[in-house]
Amino acid sequence: MAEAIYVGGLLVATPLLDDPNFRRSVVLILEHDLGGGTLGVVLNRPSDISVTQVLPVWDPLVTGPSVLFEGGPVQTDSALALAAVPSGEEPLGWRRLHSGTPAVSRLGTVDLDAPPEILQGEIAQMRIFAGYAGWTAGQLESEIAEGAWYIVDSEVGDTFHTDPGALWRHVLRRQKGELAFVATCPDDPTMN
Repeated sequence: MAEAIYVGGLLVATPLLDDPNFRRSVVLILEHDLGGGTLGVVLNRPSDISVTQVLPVWDPLVTGPSVLFEGGPVQTDSALALAAVPSGEEPLGWRRLHSGTPAVSRLGTVDLDAPPEILQGEIAQMRIFAGYAGWTAGQLESEIAEGAWYIVDSEVGDTFHTDPGALWRHVLRRQKGELAFVATCPDDPTMN
């Protein structure tokens, strides 16, 4: 398990975290600045809103399920898109995450104001998130110290996992040691 917060890492909610915004969530860290805070998106919360309802021009490029994902409780009326490129190229309208993590080396944000045609054929996978998760400087570190989050390494398939609802258990199950057992924790810990 990684110790420090870093771009490309995952925050995995511990069973103790009962905030409905983050219960059993897996958050990909997109930005982290010791003085400025942390920004990420929840990877495992597909909504019931189809991409065609909100951003129809982007629907052909979205990796299934073709719905908006609930990225977090901040600015839920705005959209943020993540896309993976098949090569090391940096197409117009796409900005690489600043991370040394191999799992996210081909991952970046998409400018949703750009015409989708410029990215057609340039990206391999894409998801759109309504809102994001954000913490002020020191806030996330405090939550981690209180036992709300695990910090773990991401793997290539995490961002576009085919079964988002199973991602929390999937990420925990692959961890070494006792952390893997947390994946078996029942939805209601009082039933344990």
